[in-house]
Amino acid sequence: MLKEVFLNFKVIIFTILQCFLLASGHICFKLAVQKLGKFYWSWAFFVDFVSNWWLLASGFCLASATILWGFILKHFEFSVAYPITAFAYVFGMLAAVFIFQESVPLTRWIGIGLIILGVLFVTK
Repeated sequence: MLKEVFLNFKVIIFTILQCFLLASGHICFKLAVQKLGKFYWSWAFFVDFVSNWWLLASGFCLASATILWGFILKHFEFSVAYPITAFAYVFGMLAAVFIFQESVPLTRWIGIGLIILGVLFVTK
């Protein structure tokens, strides 16, 4: 029983970290494209794009999330780990409010609450 609780705790921690890295990668990508001017097909635009530090941070976060996801898939039950990835939506919503200064309606917060509740049910 104690071993099962510890395994569930480990999968929750690793998967939430993976979700944080995934959401961070998407947040950094949004910051990267916001920094760019108008999109156009040219070498100058390509150089601006690939020299964007936010894009580099995005790639690092997404690559790290992918590697961690591989570890999670190898060592934990998919039926527990996969639903926890919904926490990426929670991190995304928090970023929308605190980083991008977006106004989020109550219905979305209710949705986030239901995601959290669903994850709690899956992990019990």
